[in-house]
Amino acid sequence: MKKFTKQYSGKSVQDLEKEEIALRKELSKLNLESKVSLPKDTNTIMKTRKKLAVVLTVMGMKKEEKK
Repeated sequence: MKKFTKQYSGKSVQDLEKEEIALRKELSKLNLESKVSLPKDTNTIMKTRKKLAVVLTVMGMKKEEKK
């Protein structure tokens, strides 16, 4: 997760918001696909959720810095 934290800490809040939307769409798509058929990599949902958590954490930290 450190890799993702460093990757996202260099981005602006607007970029992080776009990334959040993209990750949420991907997560909903993965959830739907897992209900219909068994995915090849069952860990992708968990990885996407963790990436989303990192994005939200970094975005919250950046918003706090602006205050």
